[in-house]
Amino acid sequence: MAPSKEDESKSGSSEATATAQKEEKKQNNNNNKGNKKRNEEEEEELSEEDEKLKSELEMLVERLKEPNVELYEPSLEALKNFIRTSTSSMTAVPKPLKFLRPHYPSLSELYPTWPKGKLQSLFADVLSVLGMTHSGEGARESLKYRLLSTFDDLGNWGHEYVRHLALEIGEEYESRSEKEEATDDLLELSLKIVPFFLKHNAEADAVDLLLELESIEKLPQFVDQNTFARVCLYMVSCVPLLAPPDDSAFLHTAYNIYLSHGQLTQALALAIRIDDEELIRSVFDATSDVLVQKQLAFILARQQYWFEVENEEVQQCVSNASLSEHFLYLAKELNLLDPKVPEDIYKSHLEQSRLGGTPGVLDSAKQNLASSFVNAFVNCGYGTDKLLTGEDESKSWIYKTKGTGMASTTASLGTLFQWDFGNGLQQLDKYMYSSEEHIKAGALLGIGIVNTGIADESDPALALLADYIDTKSEPLRTSAIIGLGLSYAGSRRQDLMDLLLPIVSNNDLSMQLSALAAMSLGHIFVGSANGDIASTILQTLLEREHSQLSDKWTRFMALGLALLFMGKYEQTEEVIETIRAIEHPISQIIETLVTICSYCGTGNVLQIQKLLHDCTARPPKTESTEEAAAQQLMQDIQNEEAQNQEQSGAAAPTQENPPPQAAPEAAPTDAQEESEKEEALFQGYSVLGLAVIAMGEDIGQDMVLRHFGHLMHYGDAHIRRAVPLAMGLVSASNPQMKVYDTLSRYSHDSDLEVAINAIFAMGIVGAGTNNARLAQLLRQLASYYSRDADSLFMVRIAQGLIHLGKGTLTLSPFNTDRQILSRVSLAGLLTVCISLLDPKYFILSNSHSLLYFLTTSIRPRMLITLDEDLNPVKVNVRVGQAVDTVGQAGKPKTITGWVTHSTPVLLGHGERAELEDDEYISLANSLEGIVILKKNEDRMDLDN
Repeated sequence: MAPSKEDESKSGSSEATATAQKEEKKQNNNNNKGNKKRNEEEEEELSEEDEKLKSELEMLVERLKEPNVELYEPSLEALKNFIRTSTSSMTAVPKPLKFLRPHYPSLSELYPTWPKGKLQSLFADVLSVLGMTHSGEGARESLKYRLLSTFDDLGNWGHEYVRHLALEIGEEYESRSEKEEATDDLLELSLKIVPFFLKHNAEADAVDLLLELESIEKLPQFVDQNTFARVCLYMVSCVPLLAPPDDSAFLHTAYNIYLSHGQLTQALALAIRIDDEELIRSVFDATSDVLVQKQLAFILARQQYWFEVENEEVQQCVSNASLSEHFLYLAKELNLLDPKVPEDIYKSHLEQSRLGGTPGVLDSAKQNLASSFVNAFVNCGYGTDKLLTGEDESKSWIYKTKGTGMASTTASLGTLFQWDFGNGLQQLDKYMYSSEEHIKAGALLGIGIVNTGIADESDPALALLADYIDTKSEPLRTSAIIGLGLSYAGSRRQDLMDLLLPIVSNNDLSMQLSALAAMSLGHIFVGSANGDIASTILQTLLEREHSQLSDKWTRFMALGLALLFMGKYEQTEEVIETIRAIEHPISQIIETLVTICSYCGTGNVLQIQKLLHDCTARPPKTESTEEAAAQQLMQDIQNEEAQNQEQSGAAAPTQENPPPQAAPEAAPTDAQEESEKEEALFQGYSVLGLAVIAMGEDIGQDMVLRHFGHLMHYGDAHIRRAVPLAMGLVSASNPQMKVYDTLSRYSHDSDLEVAINAIFAMGIVGAGTNNARLAQLLRQLASYYSRDADSLFMVRIAQGLIHLGKGTLTLSPFNTDRQILSRVSLAGLLTVCISLLDPKYFILSNSHSLLYFLTTSIRPRMLITLDEDLNPVKVNVRVGQAVDTVGQAGKPKTITGWVTHSTPVLLGHGERAELEDDEYISLANSLEGIVILKKNEDRMDLDN
């Protein structure tokens, strides 16, 4: 008999139920097996010793919960002993903490029930340590109970506990600061932790903790003779990574530590960075040893920092009076005294191999002018050459150039005799009486150049140039103004301000004269934030007519204002507000320049982001643009209607004839386009700003170099012209292959101005290095551009820069182990780069004398050692690549890949020198520039 449908459904459901029950039973068995297995594993993991420890700890916890108060203290002491004496691997939690972790909630509930006093404080001490294992998100249990305890023996709980506590303090401080609650207890606890960190080689942790609490100024009291060096090294290396005002606080704190421990040369380096004359004077007053003061003076002189001291011998050192003598000693020792001619640099026989010679081009007036610059750069500071210093040759060579070229050629004598103003003025004097106005103007400029970086009581530059400040001849007046700016760069002299300010404020004068006067004042008062000059320049910019502000020379007035605030970002707020009141596109350029100068070398990430945003922004369409577009559309419609009427045979009214109406309507559109271009020009200055701000920090440099590639691909013409200059600025006298290979590609760009700037940047990157690869690339470019006079002129300038001082000089604005950014040096580099944002109007036209602003950046890259009588002494030194030793344990090597030389020696980018033995003691912390050595008396005693 067949089963019914009902029976089938019943049997089906019973089978499904049976299957589900089997599955459930199976799962339960698996769970039971898993639990059993875990329990077995736990039982297997705990050895007999661990079991004993666990039971003892649980017994102690139970005792704490009993009503018998007498058991509390012994139990707590026993718990403390277990925790302190436990050992574990670096990655494992100590077993007492592991076993006590489950009991933490019940113990924390027990705490409030205990009587206040010593017992409760002792309990809080233990709970604070246990809190490490039980801190949830934002709970900060360890800190909570540490603040409730009165016991100060933090170090007994171990380094990891103290670090954990420091972390929670930072979090709690941030939380309380947002709520504006009191934080005195946190600071008090931190000041107990800091000595522990310093004692246990955790200087970085100590500094970081006080930074979190915004109390870094409390650090000096805890630092001793053994820890100050590592603490200060860490603090100074952190400065480029900190936001204001923490960066300034770190510099001041490190300065105080160095000064209190007698490290005067390091303290002076920080005082120069802070740019505070009182701090610099404090360093000089901290010692009565004249020899140490002379060493401090040599360091100060490298910054071209004009400073007065009572001792005449020390003043001579500050004034850089012996720089020429020391440089010539270096040249003599390196056998470089023989003068070179431009042909030695060009190596034209190698160029001609490609295009078969270029007769006539090389003998043009422009190429002779290029040779004058090359001759000046190559023989800079040597006081002798083969083109100009001979009686007959000089006159004949000067007359091989024309017009303003004669001025620049005559001025090049100043570069040949740089730092040696005695002989230099003698050579230039004969040109002061020339009947040729441009030659006389060149002599005036040469007087300014020859005094660059030198301070002398007789003030020869001011005495000779002041008479020409008010002359009617514009070339003479211009040269005198620039000459004063070069000669007294960084001096901040009030008499020069009184002399030049009337020229700035006189609206009847040409914009060129006023702008150059403002720029010279910017160089003289660089980084001073002088209110009188700033207000005069701003007033002039507000009063000048719109057409005058559109003059291309106005950028130099903007630069003059910006240089006043170099490194003074905290003082620019009011100035920027005033700048925004100027109703002209130049206001954006001025604001950009002031911002980038004020943050120079800081590596400030927020400013770099803002500049990148400016580079990618497009100027918004104004109402006038929209109106012009609407009018143009209406005109097009009318024109179309008129044409239709003509085609249909209707007579169109003569007054509606399209051609005469279209013309006036097109004009505003063109003017508007021109205005938009003018408004976007500030983006080029933003690109330079990326280099100026990032140059103080290595990671920032690498990052902006990557950004420059993007800007070059996607930027407008004015951005692309600035990119090569920015690349040159960020790695001046530091020929990295990745930089100059990129520049070499840009030097063949279809935009000739981009190519010209790339060629110049190659010269800046390799300045004073004699880099063979760069020299070869430039020779190839000389062949490539042999028939383009402007490009060939720039190739020659770049070749001269690469062989600057026959390879003994540098344009890098950094010195003293790259700690100090010389504001005077950076100002010179920035001036030339800004003139090259429009190369055909300035450098390649009649304003090539602006190239001489590089002379404020030129300095020898030498190490010369002097004895106690300031006579040169030869010692063996190791020269190698500097190694970053921040935070490294022990006494790590500070240089690598070193080679031993006898002084004097040349130091390349990133190189550091050390004395080979201890026969002499250096009075300077870093062996760079001019260093005074003292005989090591202790060593002599040992020998005896």
